[in-house]
Amino acid sequence: MKKVLLHICCGPCTLYPLDQLRQKGWSVHGFFYNPYIQPYQEFKKRLETLQSVAGTRELPLILREDYDLTDYLRKMAFREENRCIVCYSKRLEATARLAQKSGFDAFTTTLLFSKRQQHNLIRELAACTANRLGVGFVYEDFREGWKLGQEAARELKLYRQQYCGCILSEKDRYAPSQKAR
Repeated sequence: MKKVLLHICCGPCTLYPLDQLRQKGWSVHGFFYNPYIQPYQEFKKRLETLQSVAGTRELPLILREDYDLTDYLRKMAFREENRCIVCYSKRLEATARLAQKSGFDAFTTTLLFSKRQQHNLIRELAACTANRLGVGFVYEDFREGWKLGQEAARELKLYRQQYCGCILSEKDRYAPSQKAR
């Protein structure tokens, strides 16, 4: 059975991609690496929710609990509009390197599940990273199962976050619009 390393951003976004990959014959290992989720309490909630999902779904996990707020602030200063490229690239690179080093046949990411992420950018960055490192990349548009995944998360009473993860996405979600002024 071929092995795939699934980069995971959170528990709710894991449900549908995990089921799809398993149905297609993949042996799936999860990889939690999200060093830019802020604030720290949000980071911990997402990690704990994923651990709960992994326990109920018999999903082996590899955890990197890096929380590097200083690195985030340095990399994003004056580059706020390009923050997603930096964040996606960091996580996809780490996933691809771990997949390559650990003998996985390929990698993929739950970022391809969310309707709120920049899907084409994620796909392009992952494919380029896979090509550069010589490791397989499993592309699937998991957004097709968005509704099913969200319903499953509600049924399981999982913590479901309301923003992407970085403090700037939290601002975009909750702060009054600057454009209206």
